[in-house]
Amino acid sequence: MSEINEINDIINNINPSQKIPQKASKLGLYLIGITGGIATAISVICIPFVSPAFRKICLPYVPATSQQIRNVLQALEGRTGSLIDLGSGDGRIVFATAKAGFKAHGIELNPWLVWYSRLKALITSSSLQTKFIKQNLWNYNLKKYDNVVLFGVDQMMKDVEIKFIKELQEDAVIIACRFPLPTISEIKTIGEGVDTVWIYKISKSLK
Repeated sequence: MSEINEINDIINNINPSQKIPQKASKLGLYLIGITGGIATAISVICIPFVSPAFRKICLPYVPATSQQIRNVLQALEGRTGSLIDLGSGDGRIVFATAKAGFKAHGIELNPWLVWYSRLKALITSSSLQTKFIKQNLWNYNLKKYDNVVLFGVDQMMKDVEIKFIKELQEDAVIIACRFPLPTISEIKTIGEGVDTVWIYKISKSLK
């Protein structure tokens, strides 16, 4: 309101011979208000997508390809139990693994992606097999999960490996996509290039 009052003062102080017609001035104020509202709305929507770039470790939203999903499912063959996808995005890994028989959870910091995934779960009648959690993955304990999937970035792999060793139970399996863990030896590798997945198992010797 203060901005609008300031604009009104400016208009009222204009020389009468130069004064803007009242209808035009009101239209201008409305346009300013509408433009400001649109800019604010865009900012609010974009913040959850842009803000990861300002964090120490960035986990951007890059949807898994069909081949990556197939490789993850192949890596999980013979496995059962609970599963969590760290940085679940639009939920495609969670839905695919739930369909394969896992009790699948996804953790995601972006609220828009969390609500999208929850809505999709409701529409596809997958709510009983899936759960989407809005939280920072670094603050979420993983000890109850038998299987973990991560589409990570290079700069986070050292820290997340420490988290895995500390929190996961013996025999838990980790499926790392795009980047491998730095020190644990993989038990198997599937695919190549950006579609590569590395399979790890938490052993007693790591504890």
